[in-house]
Amino acid sequence: MDYNSDIDMDLENRMVTTSSLPEDEGDNPLRPRTLSEYIGQTKVKENLSIFINAAKLRREPLDHVLLYGPPGLGKTTLSAIIANEMGVNFRVTSGPAIERPGDLAAMLTNLEEGDVLFIDEIHRMPRIVEEILYPAMEDFAIDIMNGKGQGATSIHLPLPKFTLIGATTRAGQISAPLRDRFGVVLRLELYSPEELSLIVSRSARILGIPCDPDGAYEIAARSRGTPRIANRLLKRVRDFAQVMSEGKITLDVARKALEKLEIDELGLDNIDRRMLTAIINHYGGGPVGLDTVAALVGEESVTIEDVYEPYLMQIGFLGRTPKGRIVLPNAYQHLGIEYNGQLML
Repeated sequence: MDYNSDIDMDLENRMVTTSSLPEDEGDNPLRPRTLSEYIGQTKVKENLSIFINAAKLRREPLDHVLLYGPPGLGKTTLSAIIANEMGVNFRVTSGPAIERPGDLAAMLTNLEEGDVLFIDEIHRMPRIVEEILYPAMEDFAIDIMNGKGQGATSIHLPLPKFTLIGATTRAGQISAPLRDRFGVVLRLELYSPEELSLIVSRSARILGIPCDPDGAYEIAARSRGTPRIANRLLKRVRDFAQVMSEGKITLDVARKALEKLEIDELGLDNIDRRMLTAIINHYGGGPVGLDTVAALVGEESVTIEDVYEPYLMQIGFLGRTPKGRIVLPNAYQHLGIEYNGQLML
């Protein structure tokens, strides 16, 4: 495979993006529904199990929960599991979708006792809306101003006791007053290949795909530590398996399929390789500014930080310095490019 060729970067159809695609949405049968079905994140599961059981013993709603970590690790799935384990309704919205305080007020007043309200990308919620959440989370009540000027009156609305679950990929952008109101703060980590292999095998059983352990591990190893990508790759490898080997996913079939999809043994696709080789060839391996890297890939700077960098940094291919991003020796070796032995920090 020629990693240095001039590759057409089709960002919208990128197979290993951690962003949610239409096929990942809806009533997904692959999503686990209980903590016992949820694979990986052992410490998070253990703590959550204790918090949930304690809340049920007290017959109280679970304390407000903040989940953070890279995209595609199962924050939404885990939130639905919490609601299911508590035996309550699960309401879903996102930070950018709540534009006005009235939108949030309407949502809160329609909750029932003990309900779970899940707000995805909570760091993108407007600050004026966030102000409504403070008394709602602490006192389970909101104050709404009716009218303007001297004739304005305040209406005090009590709310049923509920659990707010916030999910974010950028915990640092959540304001301190909001972050302090979450009683449970949990970080989700990238998955190991062994954990992802179990997830791929489980998904294959649910979808009725014959898949041997070696084939499942090969898919898992190239999934960038993310269940969302693992399940997506499984569906694409299934297509190759049905044409090439009577529907069964073996190690050989998985390797051939993933090579055709241009996903290498570490889960890097042509866009990752294009970005790394461009920094090496045009900027001597760095340091190079984030905005420049974003321009190289044709993405927003926030997307580079949230989607591309976490995995490349975890496997030791990319580093952050005060002057910018640098490509590390491991990446040179992987790309087959001679390393000059000097890092410009």
